[in-house]
Amino acid sequence: MKRAVVLLSGGLDSATVLAMARKQGFECYTLSVDYGQRHHAELAASKQVAQTLGASEHRVINIDLTAFGGSALTDASIAVPEQASSGIPITYVPARNTIMLSLALAWAEVLHAQDIFFGVNAVDYSGYPDCRPEYVAAFERMANLATQAAVEGKPLTLHAPLLHLSKAEIIREGARLGVDYALTVSCYQADEQGRACGRCDSCRLRREGFQSAGVADTTRYQDA
Repeated sequence: MKRAVVLLSGGLDSATVLAMARKQGFECYTLSVDYGQRHHAELAASKQVAQTLGASEHRVINIDLTAFGGSALTDASIAVPEQASSGIPITYVPARNTIMLSLALAWAEVLHAQDIFFGVNAVDYSGYPDCRPEYVAAFERMANLATQAAVEGKPLTLHAPLLHLSKAEIIREGARLGVDYALTVSCYQADEQGRACGRCDSCRLRREGFQSAGVADTTRYQDA
């Protein structure tokens, strides 16, 4: 069985990606990153999701991006927006995907895994520059220049299976694969019990996705 590292935030998208990787027959090693985000509920969710979907091992790496701030997710003085906005939103965390993928790349090389999965999306995404197809292709090229494994003839494949799917399509696929979305936390400002605010961009996209997919929304909301 081929090994793969799967970046697992604990949210809807990454849970679906893990289910897809398992369906393809990969032995999955899941990696979450505690980067100083506003809450730890998603990290608790990632552990549950990894166990439920059959990951062989789950690890959490700590790296404190609050040292730099620059995002509503890493700077408590910046409010999480609750209205849709144009351009790159303040919830963008500088270089987050690059940092996370670099950590996944390091673990993959140690595991002799030639595959990394992560759940970026360029259709219903929130304007983040590190969720674009060009970024995914560029990181894969860089990874295959930077690692001993690739130089010695074992190149890495970076899988982004949600890249061109709508949120509704992602949810339908996850439901087909048996993902329990009640375990996942997508909200930017969830409480410590993992209950969603229902107002931020992530909650809005998630709620609209369930409605469009025709799938029951099992998200736990703070005002429920």
